[in-house]
Amino acid sequence: MGPKGTELRAADGVRIEAAYTPYAAPRPGEDPHTGKGACAADGGADPGAIVLAHGFTGALDKPALRRAATAFSQHAAVVTFSFRGHGRSGGHSTVGDREVLDLAAAVAWARSLGHRRVATIGFSMGGSVVLRHGALYRPDATGGYTPSTPDPVMHGGRTVARTGNGERAGEGREAEPAGAHADAHADAVVAVSAPARWYYRGTAPMRRLHWAIQHPLGRLVSRYGLRTRVHHRDWNPVPLSPVAAAELIAPAPLLVVHGDQDPYFPLDHPLSLARAAGPEACELWIETDFGHAENSAEPALLHRIGDWTATRIHATAARPHHGSRDSAAGTDSTDGTGSPPEPGAPGGADRTEGTDG
Repeated sequence: MGPKGTELRAADGVRIEAAYTPYAAPRPGEDPHTGKGACAADGGADPGAIVLAHGFTGALDKPALRRAATAFSQHAAVVTFSFRGHGRSGGHSTVGDREVLDLAAAVAWARSLGHRRVATIGFSMGGSVVLRHGALYRPDATGGYTPSTPDPVMHGGRTVARTGNGERAGEGREAEPAGAHADAHADAVVAVSAPARWYYRGTAPMRRLHWAIQHPLGRLVSRYGLRTRVHHRDWNPVPLSPVAAAELIAPAPLLVVHGDQDPYFPLDHPLSLARAAGPEACELWIETDFGHAENSAEPALLHRIGDWTATRIHATAARPHHGSRDSAAGTDSTDGTGSPPEPGAPGGADRTEGTDG
């Protein structure tokens, strides 16, 4: 069974392009030539599914994402999609805010195809989205899953109510309908090259990224040069940060993967995420000579991530530990909060094919 394309609708009505790639590896008792039963939708045993979230300026048909999807399909079925404002999806990119609704729609679609166990893997901006999605779509008391509704929080010195999907309500923000995509939870979460906090400008690539998001000329370059349509409005309110989300993902297992040569986000970002999640819930891999996101991920790393993910979604009792032979021990020297919010550019960017992001 080859890739199957479809059009999804996010909870706020934005049209999202998506594609399904069936599990490619034969299972015990399965014909290795015909692959019979490889797709859960065809009535075979469920191999589980991975929903793959790309970085800023990516799309489901970009070579780097297709390469990752092909590698992951050796471990589970794979759903790829283009975030709003990317590829042939509708809407405009909010660079990690409303994209959580796009991911929820893709996870719900994977479950509708017959997959009971679904993991999310996100790169760069997509990494921040899978973290927030994992925090906002959580188990309820009956064992099913619905979007969480955390207690009101203090924001800017005042108490701010939250919407039905756990986000803070703000001017011009429509709450997600109660129960929308209630089957959109993740059973395991993998964040690769993800930022820990918003508004990070400590590297030259991130300063260029902020210009491309905030400046009118930068948005024109993004639209016509990078084929990415960026929304002109600032975040209102500022969404839950990745580091704040990380501590809310358990009991779903979390893997944080980061390169020691990442030109966008230095190592205090993955260390902050791992520390926030805690050693019982999160495994941290610091990869030697790895750069940034899907465009730098070699096949060997992709397969290790795929193997980790498949193991977790098929072993609910498994609990990852902090550190491995591919991990770097250490503690985070930051306070995990980053710089104070400022209007405008969200954090998180992905290196594009042929560009530096």
